Amino acid sequence: MKSNIIMKAVFAGSFDPFTVGHLNLVERAAPLFEELIVLVARNTQKKYAFAEEQRVEWISKSTAHLKNVRVEIYEGLTVDFMKSVGAKYLVRGIRNASDFDVEQSLSINNKNLYNSAETLLLMSAPEHLAISSSVVRELLKFSAPISGYVPECIRESVEREWGR
Repeated sequence: MKSNIIMKAVFAGSFDPFTVGHLNLVERAAPLFEELIVLVARNTQKKYAFAEEQRVEWISKSTAHLKNVRVEIYEGLTVDFMKSVGAKYLVRGIRNASDFDVEQSLSINNKNLYNSAETLLLMSAPEHLAISSSVVRELLKFSAPISGYVPECIRESVEREWGR
């Protein structure tokens, strides 16, 4: 029996840059929803290593094989974006207990702001527990290899944009 409910979810982050851990979460979440929107958060108070348009391009290229995934940019509260597109689910990845504590607080605040919001926490795959965008930037800073840290289809572009 097909449901009449269109299930949209949002996976929000800065993705500066997009990592194999992010991709793994998108690949695991996409089959759970009719549409998964990867939301590149725009925060004018934060200095990013890579331009948001570049991050969108990398995410789009990395997720091109997933037909129900699209990428958007938004400045403001994630729950406001969710409301604007009719999404009720927020996908978040957690690597450890610290991530869980942060995500639990965010989930409560999001629910207070948008009663329909539900947060779906996905555990990071064990092989990605130590991978983060900040680790990738640190590796780039010291000219260390980033193979295995970012999707291979964008690795050369990430290195080129960094200035290698």
